[in-house]
Amino acid sequence: MRTDSSPGTLPAREHLPAADAGTPVLDVVIPVYNEEKDLQPCVRRLHEHLTRTFPYAFRITVADNASTDTTPLVAARLEAEIPEVACFRLERKGRGRALRTVWSASDAPVLAYMDVDLSTDLNALLPLVAPLISGHSDLAIGSRLARASRVVRGPKREFISRAYNLILRGSLQARFSDAQCGFKAIRRDVAQVLLPLVEDTGWFFDTEMLVLAERAGLRIHEVPVDWVDDPDSTVHIVRTATDDLKGVWRVGRALTTGSLPLDRLARPFGDDPRDRELTGVPGGLARQLVGFLVVGGLSTLFYLLLYSAFRQFTGSQEANAPALLVSAVANTAANRRLTFGVRGRGGAIRHQAQGLVVFGIGLVLTSGSLAALDAASDSPAHSTELAVLIAANLAATVLRFLLFRAWVFPDRAESAAPTGVAAPAAPGAPTAVAAPAPPGPGHGTPVPYAPLPQRRQPDQRTYRRPYEQPYPTTQVRADEAAGGSRRETTVRSQPACPHDIEPGETR
Repeated sequence: MRTDSSPGTLPAREHLPAADAGTPVLDVVIPVYNEEKDLQPCVRRLHEHLTRTFPYAFRITVADNASTDTTPLVAARLEAEIPEVACFRLERKGRGRALRTVWSASDAPVLAYMDVDLSTDLNALLPLVAPLISGHSDLAIGSRLARASRVVRGPKREFISRAYNLILRGSLQARFSDAQCGFKAIRRDVAQVLLPLVEDTGWFFDTEMLVLAERAGLRIHEVPVDWVDDPDSTVHIVRTATDDLKGVWRVGRALTTGSLPLDRLARPFGDDPRDRELTGVPGGLARQLVGFLVVGGLSTLFYLLLYSAFRQFTGSQEANAPALLVSAVANTAANRRLTFGVRGRGGAIRHQAQGLVVFGIGLVLTSGSLAALDAASDSPAHSTELAVLIAANLAATVLRFLLFRAWVFPDRAESAAPTGVAAPAAPGAPTAVAAPAPPGPGHGTPVPYAPLPQRRQPDQRTYRRPYEQPYPTTQVRADEAAGGSRRETTVRSQPACPHDIEPGETR
């Protein structure tokens, strides 16, 4: 699992300014492997649709995944005939590898991809990328499982798709509805930080990217699509399903251990009133209250079980004190970790000491209740004792929550020093001078996008090809700069040899 990423957080989402410029707004990538038959009609149909309906400049990039047929020649011919088409050649297979390589090298502010079979109706393309252009969302996906979607496919693929998404919801708590639809888009500033965290290079690439984005709090927009299954699809269902399950296990383990720096994908709050911090309103109260009630219910049950066990050998007061002490220690530890999110061993002893003070208050309430019950009845029933203890614990629980929140585990953000304000240096200590942050995305002030280019008339179009380099070329992977060692070789419009295919690899 990759953990390398650009430092810093993402800038606030902004609407791309609408004005004329030379860079295409949208770069649609079509990953292909041995698609000599379908590539040309796909590209021409997509180009005609974008020319007719898309209001801004665009590019169509054919990402060839080490094809062994005439697919590279077809791509080269399309590139020569259509100014908005570019081709990109990789000598290793993998849809995820192709998308990461092309997206990392693209200069368009909005990046998308679709399958070569065009199973998804192209009328959903503009609704897919519009939320990214407007700054409303970070990623966008087409969903075949939305209620408004219209899908034509066989029962086998329908069952596999729905079962896979149920697995994602149950294991990774995914909330998006369709991870496998080959119709997705992402903002370039998000891709630059998110893609180095994605490890998979095959068909699980989409799912891993979406899960990490969702866990980081990025906004994913879903578009219902009309989708018709391609009966000639060459996807190896069994192997793809096996690789996907392995990927689910790997990502789930990484999320559980906290090995992914998802905080680097955090965005500042936007203009939504729900995102604003209101003075005088405690943060996270609802979540903490729910967590405290769950922990309190379990610890109360644990306390009653201990009390019932101790009560068989001693009196009520003697049984109450040790049962409450043991349950209070467990309650403080559970609330520290689960309710108030305090991790690590720092301050644990102090928190337990403060928790014992709170325990003393609960002991007074419960012991006083038992003493009052003994004074009112010579030999109260055991069920009556439990009822009195439950009532006393409810009162103690309310007081315990208030003390925990205000005294034991106060909001650390409120007590922390403001960002950028250094603590006073000790007398005689050398003064450290912070180095200025390097310019560029992810450092210091975010670099705004260039104005949004309008599409020119056919006789005035001038497009800068992002991949025009002397043939042959070598493309360095984006993650190599972050410490990787692998290189991606790209040769424009040159058929691959059979020995370039890795043994056992199938699409």
